[in-house]
Amino acid sequence: MQKSSRKSIRLFKSDFLESLSHINPITPLLFWGPTVIFLLVKSQGEFALSGPENMMVFVFALIFWTLTEYTMHRYVFHYKAKTPLGKRFIYLFHGIHHDDPQDPTRLVFPLLPAVLIMGLFFLFFKLVIPEKFLLSFTAFFIVGYLCYDYIHYATHHWPMKGPIGRFLRVYHLKHHYGVKGVRFGVSNPLWDLVFKTYVNPFSKKEEGQTL
Repeated sequence: MQKSSRKSIRLFKSDFLESLSHINPITPLLFWGPTVIFLLVKSQGEFALSGPENMMVFVFALIFWTLTEYTMHRYVFHYKAKTPLGKRFIYLFHGIHHDDPQDPTRLVFPLLPAVLIMGLFFLFFKLVIPEKFLLSFTAFFIVGYLCYDYIHYATHHWPMKGPIGRFLRVYHLKHHYGVKGVRFGVSNPLWDLVFKTYVNPFSKKEEGQTL
């Protein structure tokens, strides 16, 4: 990955470990894109899902991804750890992003932990999802993850001037610079609405950075 002239906060003494904490924004698409295609082709070849079946799996997988995105962000990445080891773990996964939210090499998830986490999800899916739908569900779940990754990148580095794009950009940046403990959805505010952590990002009553 080409090095940026921008200085990042260093996380590790080891140069090798430090390099793993940075990622080129295009890397997730280059890795997970072919993975999605492989899973869908294999699923279709083995089980020949119909159009309605694929649409059903697509919708359920994306809904489950949005719930995963919300719960991980709220309850894992913002967990109030008590021990030094726990605090270090949370900082590596997410605290660093709040300390330096504009670092372009730390806005999409590093590949190694992403692969490990996705592997755990796949094992979970094998336990609860019928074999016929397993591969396609996993593929569409990864699509949801990719959408999240690039919406997150865009909120920090793209102008996003359309009505939806501007809403998502302001919504997420107010998570950083506005009222604390709210707005955990990044790709959408659905579960913030469900779990009452939604706050209108354009509210004039809120103090915070002008975006």
